[in-house]
Amino acid sequence: MDQVGRAARGADFLLLDRGAAPARGLSDWLVTAVRAAIADGRLVPGGRLPATRALATDLAVSRGVVVEAYRRLTDEGLIGGRGGGGTVVLGQPPPPCSRAAGAEPTPARLPRPRWSIADGVDLSPGVPDLAAFPRALWLRTERAVLGDTAPEELGYGDPRGHPRLRAALAPWLARTRGLRAHPDEIIVVAGVAQAMALLAQQLRRRGVEAIAVEDPGSRGAVDELAYWGLRPVPVPVDEHGIRVDSLAATGARAAFLTPAHQFPTGVVLGPHRRRELLAWARQAELVVEDDYDAEYRYDRAPVPALHAAAPDHIAYAGSTSKSLAPALRLGWVVPPAHRYDELVAAKHASDLGSPTVPQLVLARLLESGAYDRHIRLVRARYRARRDAFLEVLSAALPRATVRGVAAGLHLLVTMPDSAADDVALAEALRDVGVLVQPLSWHRQLPGPPGLVIGYAAHPPDRLRAAAATIAEVATSVASPRAPA
Repeated sequence: MDQVGRAARGADFLLLDRGAAPARGLSDWLVTAVRAAIADGRLVPGGRLPATRALATDLAVSRGVVVEAYRRLTDEGLIGGRGGGGTVVLGQPPPPCSRAAGAEPTPARLPRPRWSIADGVDLSPGVPDLAAFPRALWLRTERAVLGDTAPEELGYGDPRGHPRLRAALAPWLARTRGLRAHPDEIIVVAGVAQAMALLAQQLRRRGVEAIAVEDPGSRGAVDELAYWGLRPVPVPVDEHGIRVDSLAATGARAAFLTPAHQFPTGVVLGPHRRRELLAWARQAELVVEDDYDAEYRYDRAPVPALHAAAPDHIAYAGSTSKSLAPALRLGWVVPPAHRYDELVAAKHASDLGSPTVPQLVLARLLESGAYDRHIRLVRARYRARRDAFLEVLSAALPRATVRGVAAGLHLLVTMPDSAADDVALAEALRDVGVLVQPLSWHRQLPGPPGLVIGYAAHPPDRLRAAAATIAEVATSVASPRAPA
């Protein structure tokens, strides 16, 4: 069983990597990074900075390091306090600006389950903890929105999305994902699924018939692309991400990828593959980047979105489905500039625009920092749940290999027996009340069997019981039967 790594050494804020910081002069390092981000537009006037305590925790530094950095930036007139609004950016530094600096659990005795596994537990991947949806916060904010919104705002809105939400998303994507997108380059959509639908239809209108997809890769994404008339062409994924040589050999002119946290393996696209892929993208029609659970990293530094390196060739898509709830149907896409107007027209023809009130609620949550605070809260919860699940599974299935544990809401378990039938194993688990997905569901090419298991939606005690049951059933299915 793979070991769980050390605590995360990075932060959402500016994609800072604590591992790349110098041994001394941490305040200097932080000041330089913030000053450079203000200068190049990733942090804009009025944009909020994280609380000193929260940023210190994310970076694994003392709070004094962050306090000193903020003090110096305040003295320079770059940031300042806003009554009740935290610390915000005030202006840009004079040129020239400084360049930002830059890099087996101990077996435990299996606990006795506190509940009956017969009650059933759904461990399907991609499902967040829906009970963690911030109902009270959302309700308060929605009441405020309805109290402040003019009647004319309740008509058909801008098909690009409400200007206030796009204005809030632009700096947030810059801070957390490295995108440099103007609000007028963002389209608000009904989740990544609608972004895929609009882009797939646009590709078909331009004569594209095939689209490369990762293998293994999301079965749902493959089905969606096929529904809209594209032919998904599988490209193998290894420990460095998608095989770009195999991608080029397909002859496909478009690709759908999850480079920051590949589904379902959890692999991060390696630096050399990233360079190869960007070179391929510049000769292709389009790369669609699904940043489906970028908020959740536990044991690795953040990885910037691929879009930032080639905005004219990559359409970036994200949503609130993993951070808040899928039912909101709130997402965004940042397409290449030459595709923007056509996509807006298609969006308008599709639904006349996304609902206004939820957009304004999300905008306020982004502006106030409440959205970031919610993500921090559930991230800590998901990490604890992952650890509880792995503790039992590691002890009960020591020969299994677990991948993808450093980030996201699911993990991939593969068994040493390459001849195992993962569909039969998933069916056997379903019969005893544990719902998981066989890895073969997400494959078109031959490959080893495995299970794709989500852990975010259930408390630790249920996860421990489920892990024990998975181990018991996996061992039983793999063991040869005695002759009659």
